Amino acid sequence: MITVLIVDDHPVVRSGLTALLGGEPELAIVGTASSGAEAIELAAELDPDVVLCDLRLGEGIDGVGVTRALRQRGPRPAVLILTTYDNDSDIARAVLAGAAGYLLKDAESSAIVAGIVDATAGRLVLAPDLERRVVDRMAAGVPQLSDRELDVLRLVAEGLANREIARRLFVSEATVKTHLVHAFGKLGVESRTAAVAAARRHGLLGDGG
Repeated sequence: MITVLIVDDHPVVRSGLTALLGGEPELAIVGTASSGAEAIELAAELDPDVVLCDLRLGEGIDGVGVTRALRQRGPRPAVLILTTYDNDSDIARAVLAGAAGYLLKDAESSAIVAGIVDATAGRLVLAPDLERRVVDRMAAGVPQLSDRELDVLRLVAEGLANREIARRLFVSEATVKTHLVHAFGKLGVESRTAAVAAARRHGLLGDGG
């Protein structure tokens, strides 16, 4: 029996996936989480074989951040990203962070079940066309920004000044500036506007789930 933790910020999706996968004889849904932080906590508590995780989880830690955090703890659980976003940079970020694979939400239920089984067995779960694209993207290079650097850039994209960003993230203005400097260096830019544009071009900023 493969145990699964479902992570999605939309209640309808969580309940739908629970109903869809809960009827599979080889799977057992052990819990659901609505945010990245909750996913990390529940993964430690429930010790599932697979975390089936949305890419975009609203404010806070996204699916790549969840993947990175869980990989720092050890080789399991496997993290399988399930999202609506068919974006080369997102796929590459997830795989580079240690995700077992990347599936789209319009996939057949049989493909999702097979993906969970493959992820548990340590196999990379990508459709052939996605695999080719992610290899190309990884060869081209995707800037690896930290979760906090991405948080700062998202607020910059909303038009907030450093002081407002510092207040929103409960850090000092100096810390915000430091994150921006690091982000500028990784993105190869010299201004806030260029940083936001480059981050969007690489698929590092986005809305929704």
